[in-house]
Amino acid sequence: MTTAAENEILTQTGPGTPMGELFREYWIPAAMSSEVTADGEPMRLLLLSEQLIAFRDSTGKVGVMDHRCPHRCASLFFGRNEEGGIRCVYHGWKFDADGNCTDTANVPAHQDFKHKVHAKAYKTAERNGLIWVYMGKRQANPPPLPALDMAEVPEHRVDIRFTQRNCNYLQGVEGELDTSHVGIMHFGMASKSDFKNRTGSSVYTVTNRQPEYKLEETDYGYMYAAYRPAEEGKTYWRYGQFLFPFWTMPPINDMCTNVLARAYIPMDDTHTMIVALVQKGAYTRDQYENADRLAGASQNYPYHPNTTDWYGRWRLKLDKSNDYGIDREVQRTKSYTGIEGVQMQDHAVQESMGEIVDRTIERLAPSDVMITRVRRLLIRSATDHAASGAVPVSVDRADLYANVRGGQMVAPADADWIDAYRREIDANPWQNVGVKAAAE
Repeated sequence: MTTAAENEILTQTGPGTPMGELFREYWIPAAMSSEVTADGEPMRLLLLSEQLIAFRDSTGKVGVMDHRCPHRCASLFFGRNEEGGIRCVYHGWKFDADGNCTDTANVPAHQDFKHKVHAKAYKTAERNGLIWVYMGKRQANPPPLPALDMAEVPEHRVDIRFTQRNCNYLQGVEGELDTSHVGIMHFGMASKSDFKNRTGSSVYTVTNRQPEYKLEETDYGYMYAAYRPAEEGKTYWRYGQFLFPFWTMPPINDMCTNVLARAYIPMDDTHTMIVALVQKGAYTRDQYENADRLAGASQNYPYHPNTTDWYGRWRLKLDKSNDYGIDREVQRTKSYTGIEGVQMQDHAVQESMGEIVDRTIERLAPSDVMITRVRRLLIRSATDHAASGAVPVSVDRADLYANVRGGQMVAPADADWIDAYRREIDANPWQNVGVKAAAE
Protein backbone atom coordinates (compact mmCIF):
# COMPACT_ATOMS: atom_id res chain seq x y z
CA MET A 1 0.00 0.00 0.00
CA THR A 2 1.13 3.54 -0.74
CA THR A 3 1.22 5.60 2.46
CA ALA A 4 0.03 9.18 2.76
CA ALA A 5 3.64 10.36 3.10
CA GLU A 6 4.67 8.43 -0.02
CA ASN A 7 1.69 9.78 -1.94
CA GLU A 8 2.76 13.31 -1.06
CA ILE A 9 6.28 12.66 -2.36
CA LEU A 10 4.86 11.19 -5.57
CA THR A 11 2.35 13.94 -6.33
CA GLN A 12 3.87 17.25 -5.13
CA THR A 13 6.07 18.84 -7.79
CA GLY A 14 6.35 22.51 -6.84
CA PRO A 15 9.63 24.28 -6.02
CA GLY A 16 11.45 22.72 -3.09
CA THR A 17 9.54 19.41 -3.12
CA PRO A 18 11.56 16.19 -3.60
CA MET A 19 9.76 15.19 -6.81
CA GLY A 20 9.66 18.75 -8.10
CA GLU A 21 13.39 19.16 -7.67
CA LEU A 22 14.04 15.81 -9.35
CA PHE A 23 11.83 16.76 -12.31
CA ARG A 24 13.74 20.04 -12.67
CA GLU A 25 16.88 18.05 -13.46
CA TYR A 26 15.28 17.11 -16.80
CA TRP A 27 14.34 19.05 -19.92
CA ILE A 28 10.57 19.58 -20.20
CA PRO A 29 8.61 19.96 -23.47
CA ALA A 30 6.58 23.07 -22.70
CA ALA A 31 4.93 24.37 -25.87
CA MET A 32 4.73 24.00 -29.61
CA SER A 33 7.04 26.27 -31.57
CA SER A 34 3.99 27.65 -33.36
CA GLU A 35 2.51 28.98 -30.10
CA VAL A 36 4.87 31.96 -29.94
CA THR A 37 5.90 34.23 -32.83
CA ALA A 38 8.69 36.74 -33.19
CA ASP A 39 7.70 40.02 -31.50
CA GLY A 40 4.26 38.47 -30.88
CA GLU A 41 2.27 38.47 -27.69
CA PRO A 42 3.71 36.71 -24.63
CA MET A 43 2.04 33.50 -23.49
CA ARG A 44 1.26 32.49 -19.92
CA LEU A 45 2.93 29.18 -19.13
CA LEU A 46 2.38 27.12 -15.96
CA LEU A 47 5.07 24.52 -15.26
CA LEU A 48 5.73 22.66 -12.00
CA SER A 49 3.55 25.21 -10.14
CA GLU A 50 5.63 28.14 -11.44
CA GLN A 51 3.85 30.97 -13.24
CA LEU A 52 5.98 31.85 -16.27
CA ILE A 53 5.73 33.65 -19.57
CA ALA A 54 7.05 32.46 -22.91
CA PHE A 55 7.86 34.78 -25.81
CA ARG A 56 9.88 34.80 -29.02
CA ASP A 57 12.12 37.80 -29.52
CA SER A 58 12.88 39.69 -32.72
CA THR A 59 15.64 37.23 -33.69
CA GLY A 60 13.41 34.19 -33.13
CA LYS A 61 14.93 33.17 -29.80
CA VAL A 62 12.47 31.86 -27.21
CA GLY A 63 12.53 33.19 -23.67
CA VAL A 64 10.82 31.55 -20.69
CA MET A 65 10.91 33.46 -17.42
CA ASP A 66 9.05 34.28 -14.22
CA HIS A 67 6.05 36.38 -15.20
CA ARG A 68 6.86 38.93 -12.47
CA CYS A 69 9.08 41.87 -13.35
CA PRO A 70 11.99 42.00 -10.86
CA HIS A 71 11.31 45.71 -10.31
CA ARG A 72 7.84 45.86 -8.74
CA CYS A 73 6.47 42.41 -9.64
CA ALA A 74 3.99 43.55 -12.29
CA SER A 75 3.25 40.75 -14.76
CA LEU A 76 5.37 40.68 -17.89
CA PHE A 77 2.42 39.02 -19.64
CA PHE A 78 1.25 42.60 -20.29
CA GLY A 79 4.70 43.52 -21.58
CA ARG A 80 5.73 44.84 -24.98
CA ASN A 81 7.62 42.21 -26.95
CA GLU A 82 9.78 44.38 -29.18
CA GLU A 83 13.32 45.03 -30.40
CA GLY A 84 14.93 41.94 -28.93
CA GLY A 85 13.22 41.72 -25.55
CA ILE A 86 10.17 42.00 -23.33
CA ARG A 87 9.51 45.43 -21.82
CA CYS A 88 7.38 45.83 -18.68
CA VAL A 89 4.63 48.34 -19.30
CA TYR A 90 4.70 49.59 -15.69
CA HIS A 91 8.07 51.39 -15.78
CA GLY A 92 9.61 50.29 -19.08
CA TRP A 93 12.25 47.92 -17.75
CA LYS A 94 13.31 45.56 -20.51
CA PHE A 95 14.68 42.02 -20.43
CA ASP A 96 16.19 39.83 -23.11
CA ALA A 97 15.35 36.15 -23.58
CA ASP A 98 18.07 35.17 -21.08
CA GLY A 99 16.61 37.42 -18.39
CA ASN A 100 19.27 40.14 -18.65
CA CYS A 101 17.97 43.65 -17.98
CA THR A 102 18.84 45.78 -21.01
CA ASP A 103 17.04 49.02 -20.08
CA THR A 104 15.63 50.72 -16.98
CA ALA A 105 13.58 53.40 -18.71
CA ASN A 106 12.66 55.41 -15.60
CA VAL A 107 16.19 55.52 -14.10
CA PRO A 108 18.53 58.50 -14.89
CA ALA A 109 21.64 57.52 -16.82
CA HIS A 110 24.02 58.42 -14.00
CA GLN A 111 22.09 56.14 -11.62
CA ASP A 112 21.72 53.24 -14.05
CA PHE A 113 22.18 49.79 -12.50
CA LYS A 114 20.61 47.51 -15.09
CA HIS A 115 23.71 45.30 -15.12
CA LYS A 116 22.78 44.25 -11.57
CA VAL A 117 19.20 43.26 -12.45
CA HIS A 118 18.24 39.85 -13.78
CA ALA A 119 14.84 38.27 -14.31
CA LYS A 120 14.47 34.62 -13.31
CA ALA A 121 14.79 32.97 -16.72
CA TYR A 122 15.22 29.37 -17.77
CA LYS A 123 17.30 27.78 -20.49
CA THR A 124 15.28 26.93 -23.61
CA ALA A 125 15.85 24.85 -26.72
CA GLU A 126 13.84 24.10 -29.83
CA ARG A 127 13.78 20.90 -31.79
CA ASN A 128 11.40 19.68 -34.48
CA GLY A 129 8.43 21.85 -33.55
CA LEU A 130 8.78 21.67 -29.75
CA ILE A 131 10.01 24.24 -27.24
CA TRP A 132 11.88 22.64 -24.34
CA VAL A 133 12.61 24.26 -20.97
CA TYR A 134 15.26 23.35 -18.41
CA MET A 135 14.26 24.53 -14.91
CA GLY A 136 17.12 23.03 -12.90
CA LYS A 137 20.13 24.56 -11.19
CA ARG A 138 22.52 23.85 -14.08
CA GLN A 139 21.42 26.82 -16.18
CA ALA A 140 24.97 27.56 -17.34
CA ASN A 141 25.61 23.96 -18.35
CA PRO A 142 22.36 21.99 -18.61
CA PRO A 143 22.22 18.29 -19.46
CA PRO A 144 21.56 17.22 -23.04
CA LEU A 145 18.08 16.95 -24.47
CA PRO A 146 16.81 13.37 -24.26
CA ALA A 147 17.41 11.51 -27.51
CA LEU A 148 13.88 10.14 -27.73
CA ASP A 149 13.24 8.73 -31.17
CA MET A 150 10.12 10.86 -31.38
CA ALA A 151 12.08 14.02 -30.58
CA GLU A 152 14.50 13.19 -33.39
CA VAL A 153 11.81 12.78 -36.05
CA PRO A 154 11.86 15.83 -38.40
CA GLU A 155 9.04 18.29 -37.80
CA HIS A 156 7.28 17.54 -41.09
CA ARG A 157 7.02 13.88 -40.10
CA VAL A 158 5.63 14.23 -36.59
CA ASP A 159 2.19 15.04 -35.21
CA ILE A 160 2.31 16.99 -31.93
CA ARG A 161 -0.77 17.14 -29.74
CA PHE A 162 -1.18 18.95 -26.42
CA THR A 163 -4.12 18.16 -24.12
CA GLN A 164 -4.82 19.47 -20.63
CA ARG A 165 -6.14 17.11 -17.96
CA ASN A 166 -7.52 18.33 -14.64
CA CYS A 167 -5.79 15.96 -12.25
CA ASN A 168 -2.35 15.13 -10.93
CA TYR A 169 0.26 14.04 -13.48
CA LEU A 170 0.74 10.60 -11.90
CA GLN A 171 -2.85 9.58 -12.61
CA GLY A 172 -2.08 10.01 -16.31
CA VAL A 173 1.24 8.19 -16.13
CA GLU A 174 -0.29 5.27 -14.26
CA GLY A 175 -3.14 5.07 -16.76
CA GLU A 176 -0.56 4.40 -19.46
CA LEU A 177 1.20 1.75 -17.36
CA ASP A 178 -2.06 -0.15 -16.80
CA THR A 179 -2.37 -2.28 -19.90
CA SER A 180 -5.16 -4.57 -18.69
CA HIS A 181 -7.81 -1.85 -18.85
CA VAL A 182 -7.62 -1.71 -22.66
CA GLY A 183 -9.58 -4.89 -23.28
CA ILE A 184 -12.20 -3.83 -20.74
CA MET A 185 -12.75 -0.06 -20.75
CA HIS A 186 -11.90 0.56 -24.41
CA PHE A 187 -13.06 -2.73 -25.95
CA GLY A 188 -15.25 -4.24 -23.22
CA MET A 189 -18.19 -4.97 -25.52
CA ALA A 190 -16.07 -6.07 -28.49
CA SER A 191 -15.30 -9.65 -29.43
CA LYS A 192 -12.85 -11.24 -31.82
CA SER A 193 -15.45 -11.26 -34.60
CA ASP A 194 -15.73 -7.45 -34.40
CA PHE A 195 -12.14 -7.06 -35.64
CA LYS A 196 -12.75 -7.62 -39.34
CA ASN A 197 -10.71 -4.85 -40.96
CA ARG A 198 -8.42 -3.61 -38.21
CA THR A 199 -4.88 -4.75 -38.87
CA GLY A 200 -2.44 -5.61 -36.13
CA SER A 201 -2.59 -7.90 -33.15
CA SER A 202 -4.81 -5.92 -30.78
CA VAL A 203 -7.63 -8.44 -31.30
CA TYR A 204 -5.97 -10.56 -28.59
CA THR A 205 -6.92 -7.96 -25.97
CA VAL A 206 -10.53 -9.10 -26.26
CA THR A 207 -9.90 -12.84 -26.57
CA ASN A 208 -8.10 -12.84 -23.21
CA ARG A 209 -8.64 -9.91 -20.85
CA GLN A 210 -6.46 -11.29 -18.03
CA PRO A 211 -2.79 -10.91 -19.01
CA GLU A 212 0.28 -11.76 -16.96
CA TYR A 213 3.39 -9.60 -16.78
CA LYS A 214 7.15 -9.40 -17.05
CA LEU A 215 9.10 -6.34 -15.89
CA GLU A 216 12.63 -5.00 -15.83
CA GLU A 217 14.15 -1.86 -14.35
CA THR A 218 16.32 0.02 -16.84
CA ASP A 219 18.71 2.97 -16.76
CA TYR A 220 15.99 5.14 -18.33
CA GLY A 221 13.16 3.93 -16.09
CA TYR A 222 11.11 0.75 -16.37
CA MET A 223 10.01 -1.66 -19.08
CA TYR A 224 7.16 -4.14 -18.89
CA ALA A 225 5.27 -6.55 -21.09
CA ALA A 226 1.79 -8.00 -20.62
CA TYR A 227 1.46 -11.38 -22.26
CA ARG A 228 -1.29 -13.79 -23.30
CA PRO A 229 -1.43 -16.95 -25.41
CA ALA A 230 -2.00 -16.32 -29.12
CA GLU A 231 -2.21 -19.11 -31.71
CA GLU A 232 -0.67 -22.44 -30.77
CA GLY A 233 3.02 -22.05 -30.09
CA LYS A 234 2.86 -18.23 -30.00
CA THR A 235 2.49 -15.49 -27.41
CA TYR A 236 0.95 -12.04 -27.72
CA TRP A 237 3.01 -9.30 -26.05
CA ARG A 238 2.13 -5.70 -25.17
CA TYR A 239 5.28 -3.77 -24.30
CA GLY A 240 5.15 -0.48 -22.43
CA GLN A 241 7.80 1.92 -21.20
CA PHE A 242 8.23 4.43 -18.40
CA LEU A 243 11.06 6.88 -19.01
CA PHE A 244 12.21 9.46 -16.48
CA PRO A 245 10.75 11.75 -15.42
CA PHE A 246 7.19 11.43 -16.84
CA TRP A 247 7.42 9.89 -20.32
CA THR A 248 5.41 6.85 -21.39
CA MET A 249 5.34 4.72 -24.53
CA PRO A 250 2.06 2.79 -24.54
CA PRO A 251 1.48 -0.31 -26.72
CA ILE A 252 -1.13 1.24 -28.98
CA ASN A 253 -0.02 -0.25 -32.28
CA ASP A 254 2.20 -3.02 -33.61
CA MET A 255 5.82 -2.76 -32.49
CA CYS A 256 7.10 -2.26 -36.02
CA THR A 257 5.23 1.05 -36.42
CA ASN A 258 4.49 2.26 -32.86
CA VAL A 259 6.86 5.27 -32.88
CA LEU A 260 5.17 7.45 -30.28
CA ALA A 261 5.74 8.94 -26.84
CA ARG A 262 3.65 10.86 -24.32
CA ALA A 263 4.77 13.16 -21.54
CA TYR A 264 2.55 13.92 -18.54
CA ILE A 265 3.82 17.31 -17.42
CA PRO A 266 2.66 18.82 -14.12
CA MET A 267 1.35 22.33 -14.71
CA ASP A 268 0.71 22.28 -10.98
CA ASP A 269 -0.30 19.44 -8.69
CA THR A 270 -3.90 19.31 -9.94
CA HIS A 271 -3.47 20.06 -13.65
CA THR A 272 -1.45 18.15 -16.24
CA MET A 273 -0.41 18.97 -19.79
CA ILE A 274 -0.13 15.87 -21.94
CA VAL A 275 2.32 16.17 -24.82
CA ALA A 276 1.85 13.42 -27.41
CA LEU A 277 4.37 12.89 -30.19
CA VAL A 278 3.39 10.51 -32.98
CA GLN A 279 5.39 9.85 -36.10
CA LYS A 280 3.24 10.21 -39.20
CA GLY A 281 2.59 6.71 -40.41
CA ALA A 282 3.26 5.25 -36.97
CA TYR A 283 -0.42 4.39 -36.67
CA THR A 284 -1.98 2.25 -39.31
CA ARG A 285 -4.56 4.22 -41.25
CA ASP A 286 -7.49 2.19 -39.99
CA GLN A 287 -6.68 3.08 -36.36
CA TYR A 288 -7.37 6.71 -37.14
CA GLU A 289 -10.42 5.87 -39.20
CA ASN A 290 -11.69 3.14 -36.83
CA ALA A 291 -12.28 0.85 -39.80
CA ASP A 292 -14.37 -1.64 -37.85
CA ARG A 293 -16.54 1.18 -36.49
CA LEU A 294 -16.07 -0.05 -32.94
CA ALA A 295 -18.21 2.10 -30.67
CA GLY A 296 -16.09 4.42 -28.56
CA ALA A 297 -12.83 3.61 -30.35
CA SER A 298 -12.36 6.84 -32.29
CA GLN A 299 -9.85 9.63 -31.77
CA ASN A 300 -12.17 12.22 -30.21
CA TYR A 301 -10.58 15.57 -29.34
CA PRO A 302 -13.07 18.47 -29.26
CA TYR A 303 -11.07 21.45 -27.96
CA HIS A 304 -12.18 24.78 -26.57
CA PRO A 305 -10.45 27.74 -28.25
CA ASN A 306 -7.28 28.59 -26.36
CA THR A 307 -7.46 31.57 -24.01
CA THR A 308 -4.74 33.58 -22.28
CA ASP A 309 -5.32 32.50 -18.66
CA TRP A 310 -3.05 30.11 -16.78
CA TYR A 311 -5.27 27.12 -17.58
CA GLY A 312 -6.39 28.36 -20.99
CA ARG A 313 -4.37 26.10 -23.31
CA TRP A 314 -5.61 22.88 -24.92
CA ARG A 315 -8.75 22.29 -22.85
CA LEU A 316 -11.26 19.68 -23.98
CA LYS A 317 -14.91 20.55 -24.39
CA LEU A 318 -15.99 17.26 -22.87
CA ASP A 319 -15.31 17.37 -19.14
CA LYS A 320 -16.94 16.76 -15.77
CA SER A 321 -19.45 19.57 -16.37
CA ASN A 322 -21.09 17.53 -19.13
CA ASP A 323 -20.09 14.03 -17.89
CA TYR A 324 -17.64 13.71 -20.80
CA GLY A 325 -20.49 13.24 -23.25
CA ILE A 326 -21.55 9.87 -21.85
CA ASP A 327 -24.48 8.29 -23.69
CA ARG A 328 -26.17 5.72 -21.46
CA GLU A 329 -28.04 4.10 -24.34
CA VAL A 330 -24.76 3.59 -26.20
CA GLN A 331 -23.29 2.22 -22.97
CA ARG A 332 -26.11 -0.30 -22.65
CA THR A 333 -25.97 -1.46 -26.25
CA LYS A 334 -22.69 -0.64 -28.01
CA SER A 335 -19.81 0.71 -25.92
CA TYR A 336 -18.55 -0.37 -22.51
CA THR A 337 -18.31 3.24 -21.30
CA GLY A 338 -20.77 5.12 -23.49
CA ILE A 339 -18.02 7.74 -23.93
CA GLU A 340 -16.73 8.35 -27.45
CA GLY A 341 -12.96 8.29 -27.90
CA VAL A 342 -10.23 6.17 -26.37
CA GLN A 343 -8.41 9.16 -24.90
CA MET A 344 -11.68 10.70 -23.75
CA GLN A 345 -12.43 7.54 -21.77
CA ASP A 346 -9.02 7.78 -20.08
CA HIS A 347 -9.66 11.47 -19.47
CA ALA A 348 -12.96 10.75 -17.72
CA VAL A 349 -11.82 7.98 -15.40
CA GLN A 350 -8.58 9.68 -14.38
CA GLU A 351 -10.31 12.95 -13.53
CA SER A 352 -13.05 11.00 -11.71
CA MET A 353 -10.42 9.83 -9.20
CA GLY A 354 -10.16 13.37 -7.89
CA GLU A 355 -7.57 16.07 -8.44
CA ILE A 356 -5.05 14.00 -6.43
CA VAL A 357 -6.11 10.43 -5.79
CA ASP A 358 -5.86 9.11 -2.23
CA ARG A 359 -3.68 6.06 -2.82
CA THR A 360 -3.98 4.90 0.80
CA ILE A 361 -7.42 3.44 0.09
CA GLU A 362 -6.50 1.47 -3.06
CA ARG A 363 -6.69 -2.31 -3.25
CA LEU A 364 -4.12 -3.08 -5.90
CA ALA A 365 -4.08 -6.28 -7.96
CA PRO A 366 -1.38 -8.31 -9.74
CA SER A 367 -2.25 -6.35 -12.89
CA ASP A 368 -0.96 -3.20 -11.14
CA VAL A 369 2.58 -4.50 -10.72
CA MET A 370 4.08 -1.97 -13.14
CA ILE A 371 2.37 0.85 -11.29
CA THR A 372 3.78 -0.23 -7.93
CA ARG A 373 7.30 -0.68 -9.34
CA VAL A 374 7.33 2.77 -10.93
CA ARG A 375 6.06 4.36 -7.72
CA ARG A 376 8.94 2.78 -5.80
CA LEU A 377 11.41 3.93 -8.44
CA LEU A 378 10.14 7.51 -8.36
CA ILE A 379 10.10 7.68 -4.56
CA ARG A 380 13.61 6.22 -4.32
CA SER A 381 14.97 8.58 -6.96
CA ALA A 382 13.31 11.67 -5.47
CA THR A 383 14.41 10.92 -1.90
CA ASP A 384 17.97 10.08 -2.97
CA HIS A 385 18.16 13.35 -4.87
CA ALA A 386 16.80 15.29 -1.90
CA ALA A 387 19.28 13.65 0.47
CA SER A 388 22.46 13.81 -1.55
CA GLY A 389 21.83 15.52 -4.87
CA ALA A 390 22.25 12.21 -6.69
CA VAL A 391 20.43 12.07 -10.02
CA PRO A 392 19.33 9.11 -12.12
CA VAL A 393 21.87 8.20 -14.78
CA SER A 394 19.33 9.20 -17.46
CA VAL A 395 19.74 12.91 -16.62
CA ASP A 396 23.10 13.05 -18.38
CA ARG A 397 22.81 10.03 -20.66
CA ALA A 398 20.58 11.31 -23.46
CA ASP A 399 21.43 8.22 -25.51
CA LEU A 400 19.52 5.99 -23.09
CA TYR A 401 16.27 7.30 -24.56
CA ALA A 402 17.13 6.31 -28.11
CA ASN A 403 15.81 3.15 -29.72
CA VAL A 404 13.22 2.61 -26.98
CA ARG A 405 9.65 1.85 -27.98
CA GLY A 406 6.34 0.52 -26.78
CA GLY A 407 4.13 -1.67 -28.93
CA GLN A 408 2.46 -5.03 -29.43
CA MET A 409 3.58 -8.14 -31.26
CA VAL A 410 3.16 -11.91 -31.56
CA ALA A 411 6.29 -13.98 -31.05
CA PRO A 412 7.17 -17.68 -30.69
CA ALA A 413 6.14 -18.90 -27.26
CA ASP A 414 9.67 -20.01 -26.42
CA ALA A 415 11.26 -16.67 -27.33
CA ASP A 416 12.81 -14.55 -24.57
CA TRP A 417 10.62 -11.47 -24.15
CA ILE A 418 13.45 -8.95 -24.24
CA ASP A 419 15.25 -10.65 -27.14
CA ALA A 420 12.02 -10.68 -29.16
CA TYR A 421 11.47 -6.99 -28.39
CA ARG A 422 15.00 -6.00 -29.38
CA ARG A 423 14.89 -7.93 -32.65
CA GLU A 424 11.66 -6.20 -33.65
CA ILE A 425 13.02 -2.72 -32.80
CA ASP A 426 16.30 -3.30 -34.60
CA ALA A 427 14.46 -4.53 -37.69
CA ASN A 428 12.22 -1.43 -37.77
CA PRO A 429 14.24 1.72 -36.90
CA TRP A 430 12.19 4.91 -36.63
CA GLN A 431 13.90 6.33 -39.71
CA ASN A 432 12.10 3.73 -41.84
CA VAL A 433 8.69 3.95 -40.16
CA GLY A 434 6.02 6.04 -41.80
CA VAL A 435 8.21 7.25 -44.68
CA LYS A 436 5.63 6.35 -47.32
CA ALA A 437 2.76 7.87 -45.31
CA ALA A 438 4.71 11.08 -44.74
CA ALA A 439 5.49 11.38 -48.44
CA GLU A 440 1.81 11.04 -49.27
